[in-house]
Amino acid sequence: MSTLTTHEAGQASSARRRKRLAAFLFVVPLLLFIILTFVAPIASMLWRSVHHPTVAELIPETLSALQGWDGQQLPERQVFDTFAVELHGLAKQRLSGKLAEEFNRAYAGMSSVVKSSARRLGRLSPAELESKGAETLLAAHRNWSKPELWFAIARAGKVYTYDYYLTALDLELHPEQGLQVREDTQIYLQLYSKTLNMALVITLLCALLGYPLAYYLAGLPENRANLLLVLVLLPFWTSLLVRTTAWIALLQTNGVINSFLLGAGLLDQPLEMLYTSFATVVAMTHILLPFMILPLYSVMRGIDPSYLRAALSLGARPIPAFVRIYFPMTLPGLSAGALLVFIISVGYYITPALVGGTDGQMISNIIAFHMQRSNNWELAAALGSLLLGLILLLYWVYDRFVGASNIKLG
Repeated sequence: MSTLTTHEAGQASSARRRKRLAAFLFVVPLLLFIILTFVAPIASMLWRSVHHPTVAELIPETLSALQGWDGQQLPERQVFDTFAVELHGLAKQRLSGKLAEEFNRAYAGMSSVVKSSARRLGRLSPAELESKGAETLLAAHRNWSKPELWFAIARAGKVYTYDYYLTALDLELHPEQGLQVREDTQIYLQLYSKTLNMALVITLLCALLGYPLAYYLAGLPENRANLLLVLVLLPFWTSLLVRTTAWIALLQTNGVINSFLLGAGLLDQPLEMLYTSFATVVAMTHILLPFMILPLYSVMRGIDPSYLRAALSLGARPIPAFVRIYFPMTLPGLSAGALLVFIISVGYYITPALVGGTDGQMISNIIAFHMQRSNNWELAAALGSLLLGLILLLYWVYDRFVGASNIKLG
């Protein structure tokens, strides 16, 4: 009897293992899809934000000669001679433009300096290059005689660097003063602050517009509520580009809104609404409003209306009864919708690019600019990594405080 029981237990355990293996095999395609489309791009972005071997591959001998330099005075003549030889070789290989691009990122205004210096060095013979390389380089432009330039070159030559994160935070490392705020450009922290403020305004507007509508839908009979809910879902069936273009037609100087206000005599001249922060907020509120309504509706639909009726029958006034009884029960849906709208709006790209103009740009538009136009993928990766970290931090705060309070309410 004991042997039979052990045998049956072994068969049951084997059957459970087979079921778990079958379940895992069914999940494998989804896991591969998530790894290829989500985990791998994020890992690549994080890697590129700290790994930049381009300068080290272009001028390895110069960087080797700079290793013993103190970073205060001008480097020794050997460094100039070595760099002149390598720049001459890069010019012959048509790679001096790539080096100019990298130097320009490390030290503003160096693109034209490197190209003109490469042309000068290209006229020298090998013998002249060895004897006059340093003099020719120094005579080409005064920037070559600045210690801070060579300090920037030495830092740009590091294969692994955190300089792009410093740039993304509007910071720089000075050879004498150390870490300090950038003096020339301070735009990225302002963009992060502007993005968060706009996302907060969009979230508040979606909550103000979505809460009454969800409350109205939750109080209707199911057949009528489902019919009206189709209208809420209708924007999902319309192209995002079409919806954004419609707002361009409405908000532009000669658009529908201005034409109506001018025709009604309410305005003497058209309002400048398009290509502003106002246009971005309005268009994104319209686009993201369903993401607020749906969580609210799903929670409100499950609330028993007898709670509110009982409070009213016991003498409570409608508004205090709503605030103290009904509203707290809707907080899980409100917080979920707010988190969803806020996170989506922080990383939104298409709508601000089309209707926002310069005033309505968000941090995602700058990330796209560095990836598509300036070809500075490392800075774009650093900006994107900071944005990802910010979103994860906000989600942790939500889960730590708002999520915990929702569990207690439940």
